Amino acid sequence: MKDLKPGEIVRELDKYIIGQKNAKKSVAIALRNRWRRQQVDKDLQDEIAPKNIILIGPTGVGKTEIARRLANLTDSPFYKVEASKFTEVGYVGRDVESMIRDLVELTVTRLKAKQQEDVREKATRIAEERILDLLLPPSSPSGAGISNDIDIITTGEGDPDSSSSSTRGKLRKMLLGGKLDSREIDLEVADKSSPMVEIFSNAGIEEMGINIKDMLGNLMPKNTKRRKVKIKDALKLLAQEEAAHLVDMEQVKAEAIFMVEQSGIIFIDEIDKIASKDKTHGPEVSKEGVQRDLLPIVEGSSVPTKYGIVKTDHILFIASGAFHVAKPSDLIPELQGRFPIRVELTSLGADEFVRILTEPKNALVLQYIALLRTEGVEIEFTEDAVEKIASLAVEVNSSTENIGARRLHTLMEKLLEDILFMAPDIEEKKIVIDAVFVEKQLTNIVGNEDLTRYIL
Repeated sequence: MKDLKPGEIVRELDKYIIGQKNAKKSVAIALRNRWRRQQVDKDLQDEIAPKNIILIGPTGVGKTEIARRLANLTDSPFYKVEASKFTEVGYVGRDVESMIRDLVELTVTRLKAKQQEDVREKATRIAEERILDLLLPPSSPSGAGISNDIDIITTGEGDPDSSSSSTRGKLRKMLLGGKLDSREIDLEVADKSSPMVEIFSNAGIEEMGINIKDMLGNLMPKNTKRRKVKIKDALKLLAQEEAAHLVDMEQVKAEAIFMVEQSGIIFIDEIDKIASKDKTHGPEVSKEGVQRDLLPIVEGSSVPTKYGIVKTDHILFIASGAFHVAKPSDLIPELQGRFPIRVELTSLGADEFVRILTEPKNALVLQYIALLRTEGVEIEFTEDAVEKIASLAVEVNSSTENIGARRLHTLMEKLLEDILFMAPDIEEKKIVIDAVFVEKQLTNIVGNEDLTRYIL
């Protein structure tokens, strides 16, 4: 984890998210506290629990983006999940422990890819030697085994070893120079097709104590098949195969579990969907039951995964919800207690929309300028055009459902629809988008409330 100061974290988040200072401040403190915990005595480290956060606010105000950018800042294991996808134990559906297994799986995959990248150079060298062995088998006399269409003049006189070495050196030079790229060789490649096995279980295959797929994979013989492959492609295939062999999977598993336990972040979206307003339950899946299943995970428990036991005591949980029907107090008291920090995110107005359109690194205006530039079309947005788009977004949000900054996506797509369609054939390569253009394209739709509900 990078030892970023809280102020630096907020400044980094400011590059992508407009406003919401309180939310940024809370997550920055929570992140810094994780670094602080790792600096204290070992005895005390286990006693310091993360201060989980609930972000409260309407859709489209930046709740998910804050959590996602936070994870990117620290390169922490991060997983986003919707609370509404879980069901109470005993019902058909996913159980809450699956979020931990998914987080570990993602972390293992990422670390494995990183290790493969680290050994890529060595793997490529081994792959080159294997290609040369196929072209010129070590046991064969000089020139034997070489494809007929590869013409190599040997200079060795009398000494077969010297001749073979000289030929191999010339082949290596040709291989590295790309002169053999289009030649074809016979290569043994793994047959990745495996027998289809379906297991019907209300809890799913992830709930079974053993991984059936892995077990069957180990029992079945490793099938290979010969196929003609261009040397350029063969080099890539063999390099990938060697890189996979060079990765120490035991180290990857241990490191992944350590990273998840010490710096994992799980973002639970739509937590308000499992908050129950009334305390009476019919035969439907119990929302309170999901909360009670979630409680031990958030409190701290040991979850079995196929890579080992994972303790959730120090995983940071960030929950979010609109809470326009239920309230945070409708969650069961025990779960409320595990989310001690509550931050309310403010609704966005015209000023924030103007900034969202222009300021962030991934601003919508910049995205559309870059997209159309690929067609040779340069578009320019005037200041009054951006202000008009922002005011129309506020107007539509107030007259229909308030979906926050996501409304800007619908407006921008409708605004530039004709230009995006005609861009490859358009003659005018310089287009200025001003307030008049915006009004012409959007005012009729915005003014008709019925049409607005369907189109925007």
